[in-house]
Amino acid sequence: MKKLFTLFLLGAFTLAVVACDNKSEKEEAKDQIEESTEEIKDAVEDAGDEIEDAAEEIKEDAEGAVEEGTEEAEEAVEEVKEEGEKVIEKVEKKKKN
Repeated sequence: MKKLFTLFLLGAFTLAVVACDNKSEKEEAKDQIEESTEEIKDAVEDAGDEIEDAAEEIKEDAEGAVEEGTEEAEEAVEEVKEEGEKVIEKVEKKKKN
């Protein structure tokens, strides 16, 4: 009888341990929601980083284009000045003649 009672207690204890280890459907759903929320948070952060990187690249490209445009405009102004000076010289030569 003692052996039967011991086996019964051992079986009951084993069943209790296994039952406690199993998560309920609610707990499983909660864990899945928490995991999904964390994945979404990470994805949003990654997207934010990519947007920030793209914005920085656009800013750098725009700054480069402005600098390039400024240099070209300055060169064009210099060319116009030189051409203007040539025209003035020609006009002054014709006035002397």
